[in-house]
Amino acid sequence: MSMPELAPEITEFYARTIDEADRLIGSADGRLELLRTQELLRRYLPRAPARVLDVGGGPGAHARWLVEDGYDVHLVDPIARHVEAAGQFGCTVELGDARRLTAEDASYDVVLVLGPLYHLLDAADRHRALAEAYRVVRPGGLVAAAGINRYASLFEHTAFAHLDQERLRNSVGAILATARHDGKRGFTAAYFHRGEELADEVRAAGFEETQVFGVEGPAWSLLKAVEQHTGQPVTGTDLFDSALAAARMAEPYPELLAASSHLLAVGRRPGPE
Repeated sequence: MSMPELAPEITEFYARTIDEADRLIGSADGRLELLRTQELLRRYLPRAPARVLDVGGGPGAHARWLVEDGYDVHLVDPIARHVEAAGQFGCTVELGDARRLTAEDASYDVVLVLGPLYHLLDAADRHRALAEAYRVVRPGGLVAAAGINRYASLFEHTAFAHLDQERLRNSVGAILATARHDGKRGFTAAYFHRGEELADEVRAAGFEETQVFGVEGPAWSLLKAVEQHTGQPVTGTDLFDSALAAARMAEPYPELLAASSHLLAVGRRPGPE
């Protein structure tokens, strides 16, 4: 069976334009995203060696630490160079698509969907990806699904001091109004979620006990602004530690989800643990 078609601009972006392997370590806000994703997932993951399916796992940024933690990880991604890179971290790998997984029913303890949802612009495709995650996770198993926050581009381009430019104001305004980026400039084609919307999509696929977290919290764009305008790294500074603390402190307050850059929804397939 052939894979569903991936938008060509998305394939081009990840195959040629950006090195996704560097994104989570090359900047302070990327490092914040990685650390927070790790700590949020570790709250919910079953003990190793559970079976983890990393869907859209890119070049293995999360597979790497999961393998180091003792998990049995299989990574699926539609980009060939990602699959090749991820294979060096001790996980098994496969070229594939979130909307048509080859895994057997109820064959994994955990399914991670940490990238596909924001590159599936149509709601039907996002539902299909989450339905596939539901199918392959065991009853009682965990799903974790990420989205880009609807308002992230507003904070990012403010940090870059871009909003004095009409073109950027129009681009960001279009994302705020439509939840979509056309991929013609800068970032590739993408869908941007609100927190309650991401939770609703995960619940609609059948998952229960669903919660949504702001990954980077409300201060991530301060890190981006300082690095952009001083040229100095921020990771390891008091400012970085304060931004990390702010992300943790913001968790009980759902109104602060709108200030994060990424959202993470966790839920479980109904059934015995």
